[in-house]
Amino acid sequence: MAGALEGLLVLDLTSNLSGPYCAMMLADHGADVIKIEQPEGGDAARHMPPFVNGESAPFMIWNRNKRSVTMDLKKDREKFLKLVDHADFVVENFRAGVMQRLGLDWKTLHARNPELILGSISGFGQTGPYSTRGGFDLITQGMSGLMSVNGPEDGPPFRLPIAISDVTAGMFLAFGLLAALEARHRTGLGQHVETSLLEAATSLCVYEAAHYFATGTRPPRMGQQHRGSSPYQVFATADGYITVGASHQKFFEGVCTIVALPELVADPRFLSVADRVANNKALVALLQAKLAQQSSAHWLAALEAAGIPAGPVLHFDEVFTDPQILARDMVVETHHPVTGPFRTLGVTVKLSDTPGAVHRPAPRLGEHNKEVLGE
Repeated sequence: MAGALEGLLVLDLTSNLSGPYCAMMLADHGADVIKIEQPEGGDAARHMPPFVNGESAPFMIWNRNKRSVTMDLKKDREKFLKLVDHADFVVENFRAGVMQRLGLDWKTLHARNPELILGSISGFGQTGPYSTRGGFDLITQGMSGLMSVNGPEDGPPFRLPIAISDVTAGMFLAFGLLAALEARHRTGLGQHVETSLLEAATSLCVYEAAHYFATGTRPPRMGQQHRGSSPYQVFATADGYITVGASHQKFFEGVCTIVALPELVADPRFLSVADRVANNKALVALLQAKLAQQSSAHWLAALEAAGIPAGPVLHFDEVFTDPQILARDMVVETHHPVTGPFRTLGVTVKLSDTPGAVHRPAPRLGEHNKEVLGE
């Protein structure tokens, strides 16, 4: 069955993670994504470890479903513009100003193809005092406030080990491109859609923004504690760790019953959600002492029977063999001409009538030059 974006042509000028992730999302749902790469070396992510038979595993994860064409945009500008004539989207994640220096700025592309939609991701956006700075995930995690609230209560700021700025910027741009596509259905015209790693990371700080806007003070680092719910964190058991999300009153009362501490429900320190958040350390200490006495399986069975949200803390070898992950097709095997069978992540968003799919592995550098330029 054709994907929801079948028939749309995307020219992907991006490298590393944020832009390629955006283009991957479009490709997963049927768009024809042509990845334009420098002839020498291609996307920098091709050189990112670990490798399987010399092929970058990270590159293969977020560049599946694409075709690769090599092209030097400085020398092959006219050749690229001929592709623009037929494209629906151009996606780029250069530093602000690079597209203009290449003679491929929005004004030029729009004049060439008025229906074209240009999507841009940069570190800090196309405008503002930081627009010409280079920005990576690490830098924008620090500048967005994410690092200031991540990690133990005491000690240095922590970087999230996942590339949260990159991935969310790619997701936000994909949303913006599809919003512009819907607008094009009404107006017949494309537009320039842009976001940045800094904006993407900052937009995730919803609880922290609420705290600052309401109180005018810095949100404190709280370790495992949630700003608006308690108990809502990781607990150690006799043989591992579990998460317990007792954010509602009935869930809290259920947890107290399960751990044989029914008296906590009437304790003045824990009467309301606000009380429990304010006295989280005392509450957690009482619950932790009980939870450490039995295995994770014991507690998870009891919590599930009571309808209380809880789960194990899994390592990735356990994640990718978990029956729910497998049932939701979040592990997909492809066949790469160099590596042979290669497992990749599945399509996250499920459409009932036009489902996305992983239908081709990540391309080799320039693999589709003759095929695409012949078309």
